[in-house]
Amino acid sequence: MTDFAADTQKVRKSWKDIDLRAVAPFLALALLLVLGTIANPNFISIDNLLNVITRSAFIAIIAVGATFVISAGGLDLSVGSMVAFVASLTIMFMNSGVIADPATMLVFAMALAMVIGAVCGLANGLITTVGSIEPFIATLGTMGIYRGLTTWLSQGGAITLRSPDIHSLYRPAYFGSVLGIPVPIIIIVVTAAVGAFVLHRTRYGRHVLAVGSNEDVARYSGISVERVRTMTYVIQGLCVAVACLLYVPRLGSTSATTGLMWELQAITAVVVGGTALRGGVGRVWGTICGAFILEIVGNIMLLSNFVSEYLIGAIQGAIIIVAMLVQRSLVRKS
Repeated sequence: MTDFAADTQKVRKSWKDIDLRAVAPFLALALLLVLGTIANPNFISIDNLLNVITRSAFIAIIAVGATFVISAGGLDLSVGSMVAFVASLTIMFMNSGVIADPATMLVFAMALAMVIGAVCGLANGLITTVGSIEPFIATLGTMGIYRGLTTWLSQGGAITLRSPDIHSLYRPAYFGSVLGIPVPIIIIVVTAAVGAFVLHRTRYGRHVLAVGSNEDVARYSGISVERVRTMTYVIQGLCVAVACLLYVPRLGSTSATTGLMWELQAITAVVVGGTALRGGVGRVWGTICGAFILEIVGNIMLLSNFVSEYLIGAIQGAIIIVAMLVQRSLVRKS
């Protein structure tokens, strides 16, 4: 009887040790899969699920970078505008014809996109840290700058990839597959795996969480808070660039409205995934799960007649509010 009581107590302790904020996104995803199947039997088909995950690639990859920024106590509202700016410059470079060979041109264009993304992220980071401007205000300003530059580059219209050779060569980057798995899904997994390793298995990742948890304690511990925070914005810029590398072959065109409201979706994915908006806690795989949840919600709305598809933005806004309320309630209980 004593052994039974001891085992019962161990089970209770093990349940208490489970972090509900880490498990909740995956439970919500499982529940959505069930609800989606009930709403429409075609929802659970392999083709539909692969299509849903593929379409979530842009937000999922951008949200990995947002996980770093938010975990360090920052915020980036410029990611949607940055996508438009980076993609536009990349297409303009490919249209320039400075390199005759399409394959070589494509390689240099992809490298250029990564450099531009990193520079844009660095600019956001330096304005926030060296300029001592609140992240909300700083990235709100750069959001306007990137969007305005994109409008100027496109002259209010669209910037379209003109070379059919480059377009046909680049198309498999989004529409191709490896062993039946779409390339964007592979990119999601690789990006998330690298992000999770850096955040949870490296010294820099520990510094990110320390800065987000308590900036003063981190500084007294010898951590360069400014450097750590600036690097999170650079990582965000690199993730935006990776998303652009998938976006360009999908549409082959950009405009001033490209990436509109993607910052809301990325932040929502991060919060739904269990990362604390106040900083100090980061969950990369939870973020990926959050991005899937957002896309699945939209897909269920399209496949069912319960809610109009035009309310997707409203639903996503409601999701982030509910997620924040859940986070606060869990924090109070702990």
